[in-house]
Amino acid sequence: MSRKVVISKTAERKLEELFEYLIEKWSIKLKKDFVEKLDSSIEIIKNQPEIFPESKKGKSLRKCVITKQTTLYYRYNSKRINIVTLFDTRQNPNKLTKEI
Repeated sequence: MSRKVVISKTAERKLEELFEYLIEKWSIKLKKDFVEKLDSSIEIIKNQPEIFPESKKGKSLRKCVITKQTTLYYRYNSKRINIVTLFDTRQNPNKLTKEI
């Protein structure tokens, strides 16, 4: 069964900021590589949402490491995958609590 992927406003904003940063500070190729990793991870989540570990940060929240700097947090049920936020692991971890 294929679940619908829903991206929260917070995750959408964080993704836009990340894309801008990658293009401005690095390159379009690096952004493209990141998008491929993100798409691949979302496909895995759609097909096997329980494959990634539960996070200690929130109830029924799971985390998927996209790169060593970026982690995607999500919740799921039988019909939907809710992408809650993307988190830059170089930040203070307490900031994550405010986003979820």
